[in-house]
Amino acid sequence: MLSAGLPQGTVPKLERPGPLRERVYEALLELITTRALRPGQHLVESELAGHLGVSRQPVREALQRLNTEGWVDLRPAQGAFVHEPAEEEADQLLSVRTLLEAEAARLAAAHSGRPGIEALEELCARGEQAVADDDVDLAVATNAAFHAKVMELAGNIVLSELAAQVDRRVRWYYTPVARRRGTQSWIEHRELIAAIASRDEGRATEVMRAHTEHTRQTYHLREQS
Repeated sequence: MLSAGLPQGTVPKLERPGPLRERVYEALLELITTRALRPGQHLVESELAGHLGVSRQPVREALQRLNTEGWVDLRPAQGAFVHEPAEEEADQLLSVRTLLEAEAARLAAAHSGRPGIEALEELCARGEQAVADDDVDLAVATNAAFHAKVMELAGNIVLSELAAQVDRRVRWYYTPVARRRGTQSWIEHRELIAAIASRDEGRATEVMRAHTEHTRQTYHLREQS
């Protein structure tokens, strides 16, 4: 078995046209974010290059960039490993997420029209179905899309830019608790939609703050039975 831990066929070969260095970086970051490459996992350049259908050079460059950004740890004489976040590290990021998304929910309640509400309802239905089908990957992706839509409806460019900086790390922390959050997460999403639809800024803020706090608490309880 490859130490990179990626079954044959999991990762498509990258197309040659375009900025290959950036495409390799994005592919590896997505694999880390979705935990196809797990925290603490050893990353072997030659094996990753084989999976991606590229030479080792762009993989090496991508790993160095991911190390700079905190996704990968480069250890002398040992190689590259997927970063293992400390509990405090996760707590700090999820707390910042709460601040950003609570404000986004307030602004969405102030500005959203019927098309925005319908888009949230459609995403919520998709997420509920993913939970019913036990499709964790789709549930995580749809959860990210739902929160991104709320941020879009807020209409604040600076807020959106700040949220984008933490979005992938939020997905990283959410993935291992997605199944545990399950149906309850989407019940909370429905409550948020109702608050936004009624233009209740205070209620929208309250619901989003409680929702993100539940995720933070669940992350810290993830290894308990």
